Amino acid sequence: MAQHQHSPQRPRDQENTRPHDQYGDVSSVYGDDVARKQGVSFSQSDPTVATMGSVDTVTIGEALEATALSLGDKPVDRKDAAAIQAAETRATGECKGRPGGLAVAAQAAAATNEQTVSGEEKVTIADILTDAAEKLPGDKVVTCEDAEAVVGAELGSSSEMKTTPGGVADSMSAGARLNQQI
Repeated sequence: MAQHQHSPQRPRDQENTRPHDQYGDVSSVYGDDVARKQGVSFSQSDPTVATMGSVDTVTIGEALEATALSLGDKPVDRKDAAAIQAAETRATGECKGRPGGLAVAAQAAAATNEQTVSGEEKVTIADILTDAAEKLPGDKVVTCEDAEAVVGAELGSSSEMKTTPGGVADSMSAGARLNQQI
């Protein structure tokens, strides 16, 4: 397994937030936007080549943290909870959510949010996924297989059969694409 060093924690970057629609969804976030929020820069000469300073790969925990940055104010729903559970399973190798883990917290948040009327009192993506890499008992580099599993989980929990733009599946897919280029 690849060794990975975590970079120092950065405060939320307010100037990189995107406008949200009436439901709290990000109106336009793409894989490159998520990658930039993860500290990835693209060279001017070749926009497909990514460099990450001293970090060579993107982990599942970092992809989850990117979701907190790109979509942090969105209330957690069952689709998010399913994607977070799949990501945690892929990162740890544990099939069952562990007490106090991200998946259990996300599932509880989704259930609570369904019963909560006030948008201000709902549990958000940022509440669950901020510092996700530190909260996971194990972490690993995102692969295409990991991203596919998370996309499948998110789609399977969606009545519209769509993933959330800038959500967990998008962040995992962006991380997997970046890792393929390295």
